[in-house]
Amino acid sequence: MKEVQFREALREAMSEEMRRDETVFLMGEEVAEYNGAYKVSQGMLDEFGEKRVIDTPIAELGFAGIGVGAAMNGLRPIVEFMTFNFSLVAIDQVINSAAKMYQMSGGQFNIPMVFRGPTGSAGQLAAQHSQAFENWYANCPGLKVVVPSNPADAKGLLKSAIRDNDPVIFMESEQMYGDKGMIPEGEYLIPIGKADVVRKGKDVTIVSFGKIMKVANAAAKELAKEGIEAEVIDLRTVRPIDYATVIESVKKTNRMVVVEEAWPLASISTELTYSVQKDAFDYMDAPVKRVTCQDTPLAYAPTFVEEWLPNVERTVEAVKSVLYVK
Repeated sequence: MKEVQFREALREAMSEEMRRDETVFLMGEEVAEYNGAYKVSQGMLDEFGEKRVIDTPIAELGFAGIGVGAAMNGLRPIVEFMTFNFSLVAIDQVINSAAKMYQMSGGQFNIPMVFRGPTGSAGQLAAQHSQAFENWYANCPGLKVVVPSNPADAKGLLKSAIRDNDPVIFMESEQMYGDKGMIPEGEYLIPIGKADVVRKGKDVTIVSFGKIMKVANAAAKELAKEGIEAEVIDLRTVRPIDYATVIESVKKTNRMVVVEEAWPLASISTELTYSVQKDAFDYMDAPVKRVTCQDTPLAYAPTFVEEWLPNVERTVEAVKSVLYVK
């Protein structure tokens, strides 16, 4: 095992796959000469050259479309959005081209490509740069959506995403690029669509993914001080969702709280709530509770940021409410 930063884990994944397969290449704003807006691709231009690490204009629709065309012609592009807030400019290519081309071509064209970059809020970036679109992309058939929470998962899942023959949305967090964590030495893969039970417990199931796993884990530690044993599940992938792992946990704990950085309507937590009541209704001892962002665009002031995001206090409160304790 070795300790690396989140950004280094991503870089290792991309570099290893580019060494293994010459059809893999990286393109996006500032990925080459500037070494990446968040230094994820640092040094990759020097190793792989300008034909495989490509700086693009500020034109997300254009370079997303180039990526789709490249994938249709046998290459494996990694398209980096400086933030998924900017992917809205390119969403027609993502949804109407990448996600649907395999079906519309009758199976003639696979689209083996990855759209990756940061998602969600990153402090005081205000309304247009603080949005989480995991549930938007997860709603679309033809896409896979991966949201890792730590360096080890980031590397193993990104390698799997690059090798996948379908388009994968790979969503990170600006606030996690400097996070450090242990990863295995050498090459390893983590399968897409398999959740991780990161903490065992018997009293309640807490489900989350991405950087909000920090909130879920911190809440579980606080609850443990009061003798409440929470089982914590990291989804890792929100399309496909590992329903089986969630249902198995709920059948044991009989209660569930979902913590998610998203607006509440039509969120991943909403989907999980439906699935649990459908498949584990007879095991439930309380309604499912969810902890999401507030149902407004994010304001700039730090006091609003703190109040808007899911936090430990709200999560602990939700857990106690499903346990009927104060």
